[in-house]
Amino acid sequence: MKELTLSGTIAYGDDFEEKEGYVVIESGKIKEIGEEKIETALNGIIIPAFVNAHTHIGDSIAKEPDFMPLEQLVGPGGFKHKILAETPYDVLVSSMQSTIEDIIASGTQMFADFREGGVSGVIALKEAFSSSGSEDKLSVRIFGRTRDGAEDINTLFDSVDGIGVSSVANHKPEDLEFLAEEAKRRGKMFAIHAGERNADDIKGAIELEPDFIVHLTKATLHDFQKMRDNNIGAVVCVRSNLVTGVGLPPLRQMLESGLTVGVGTDNVMLNAPNIFSEMEFISKIFRLDEREVLKMCTLNSAKVLQVGEIVGSIEEGKKANLLVIRNDAPNMRNVRNPIKGVVRRATRNDIAAVIYEGAVVR
Repeated sequence: MKELTLSGTIAYGDDFEEKEGYVVIESGKIKEIGEEKIETALNGIIIPAFVNAHTHIGDSIAKEPDFMPLEQLVGPGGFKHKILAETPYDVLVSSMQSTIEDIIASGTQMFADFREGGVSGVIALKEAFSSSGSEDKLSVRIFGRTRDGAEDINTLFDSVDGIGVSSVANHKPEDLEFLAEEAKRRGKMFAIHAGERNADDIKGAIELEPDFIVHLTKATLHDFQKMRDNNIGAVVCVRSNLVTGVGLPPLRQMLESGLTVGVGTDNVMLNAPNIFSEMEFISKIFRLDEREVLKMCTLNSAKVLQVGEIVGSIEEGKKANLLVIRNDAPNMRNVRNPIKGVVRRATRNDIAAVIYEGAVVR
């Protein structure tokens, strides 16, 4: 693979330190990072490509439903599941394909999808991924789930990267315990939703010792400390929580407790899978340091998905999955702090290049 050199302001290392210089890419990896100023064809603000740690792209077939209570919207037998049940297979695949193309265009290198529909749902996602020509543009982590208790468990586990289930309130305890234990035995990940509507399902979720828990809007410092002590990550979906009216996660407490906190965009029917928007909301609602927000959307999400050693930050030897943001675009011109500008105001329109494993894919 041909060598590629980028230049500009680099969000360098795990601390996302601003550094002026250049990045040399070779054979899909970051070969060298230097501090000299050089002229290159691709110049701007260089950040890691995004990692979207929680999506449901199957519901791309029903965007922007009416506002309704969360249980009515996505609970068992609710609006979402009725729509999915009546949607023809080819329509489902086509809608997911469009969303995958949108994910690529907005600068994401990896997304994790909680896939409804059992094995057939997993097959539909894989077909959408393949038919969109995405294998050399981004990667996907598929978290499947059983369907109606009749799924062949071996076939399901063989087809997914992990198991991703809804609240403990929606399942028999023995079924969840079996899935959690079986995932661990097979070397697969296990993740669960909890603390979205109320706090009743948080204790049960933590006791399953999942790899990560999604939402946690009703969780407490005590819950976060237990998660930290059990090496359980967290994923927040702030825009989704705003749309469904369940409140906001206590994000500062999560971070201060030492949790690894990643970011997801959740249901595509509620929000576009656009991490730029998620960063802006998080930054302006919680007033966090911009480097912390960028880290949540890149390295932290990669760590939650157990790939933080190879992607998520800009260091020699890591995969070259990067974004170059134009600092001469009308929206970014006169930004005084490059990283702050990316987090608070950049959009997909400000992308100069999306680079995946060393190749420019946009």
